[in-house]
Amino acid sequence: MNITFLGGAGSVTGSKYLIETQGKSVLVDCGLFQGGRKLRERNWNPLPINSSQIDAVLLTHAHMDHSGYIPVLCKEGYKGPIITTSATKDLCTILLADSGHIQEREAEYANRKGYSRHRPAKPLYNQKDAESCMKHFNPVEFLEPASITSRISALFRPAGHILGAATIELTIGTTKIVFSGDLGRYDDPVMVDPLPIEECDYLLMESTYGNRVHEPGDPATILAELIKRVTSRGGTVVIPSFAVGRAQSLLFQIWKLKVAQTIPNLPVFLDSPMAINASNIFCAHMDEHRLTADECNAACEVAKYTRRTDESKQLSFNRVPKIILSASGMATGGRILHHIRHYGPDKKNAILFAGYQAAGTRGAAMTRGAKHIKIFGKQVPIRAEVSALHMLSAHADSNETMTWLGNFKMPPRKTFIIHGEQESSTALERRIINELGWDCTIPKYRQSVDLT
Repeated sequence: MNITFLGGAGSVTGSKYLIETQGKSVLVDCGLFQGGRKLRERNWNPLPINSSQIDAVLLTHAHMDHSGYIPVLCKEGYKGPIITTSATKDLCTILLADSGHIQEREAEYANRKGYSRHRPAKPLYNQKDAESCMKHFNPVEFLEPASITSRISALFRPAGHILGAATIELTIGTTKIVFSGDLGRYDDPVMVDPLPIEECDYLLMESTYGNRVHEPGDPATILAELIKRVTSRGGTVVIPSFAVGRAQSLLFQIWKLKVAQTIPNLPVFLDSPMAINASNIFCAHMDEHRLTADECNAACEVAKYTRRTDESKQLSFNRVPKIILSASGMATGGRILHHIRHYGPDKKNAILFAGYQAAGTRGAAMTRGAKHIKIFGKQVPIRAEVSALHMLSAHADSNETMTWLGNFKMPPRKTFIIHGEQESSTALERRIINELGWDCTIPKYRQSVDLT
């Protein structure tokens, strides 16, 4: 039995883990590399296995760094099932199509403006490729074993984090391999707690926040103070938001602030067709989060939806104080770039990040104080107030990760620390070794390990 780390190793993006055993191949997660150019270029590198030779794909959840490479895999010949939860399938239906559409638009824009290094610029895949791959999706229920072959099965447990997110227990004969996926937080106001696991032979443990503890404080209070401060000077709050999970949590927080009259009754815009569709899916899976039907509907209705491109463009030139939520959450692409380009140079405005910012992304650069950001081939000055609400993150922090690991009744034979920047992975490895006494290692990109 062999496992190869094709992504999510040495970085917090591009998650792909290939398990090969007795002539069968299973790929757990199939994510896009995001961030700096060197990471993104990995998306164009061929996998070490022919796509048609993979027997099954298992998805922990729908975020692009875990699912966004699926259209490429299918385009290159993958014919097997993509096994995941029902909500993850529903979210991938919109996320993957939107990803393909954005890539098409950005390639067309780059060719028209002539700022790409490639002649011509091409998308990794298009919207049609993304829509075509959905026929391979095979949804399963939480806690009901899914048979892959006579010797291989998978069990999906709720992980919190976002709608449909799961930890995966892959059983091969008598060997159990657990993939944490992205763990959610305990006592999150919207999402459920991650379900505990008590034993496995091998564990692949994410380490996104392995070296950090989320800031204390009430996010609603901090959000309210920012909104009041910015609108009092006539500014607009621009929030780069992940379309799935974060956008809905933010809308819920803003709705509560408006109901309590803690902030002015200013207009709120959800400027992301993908986030709009995700909000509808959110209210269709009531058993996977904490909100009541009334709360879910009210939170989603607090914003005006802008689906059309012309409506989005009007927001950039509308100087009335307002809140704009738009994808993507790390400012790597999408409509948010246009809003940052228009609102970023004015110091009366604010750009608020509400989640993890991977190294090499525009979001990471801005939260670290960058004064200029390259957008569409041009340097844009950033004079707006830039803030980050890390406590709104959907990722478990270091302490919450250790709480989840504390549910194990006996240590795994080996724990692989994955899906984190080097400092985060190293810090979590130290904690697990020192506090739990487990055998840990941090695999390298494309490293193969014999589990026999």
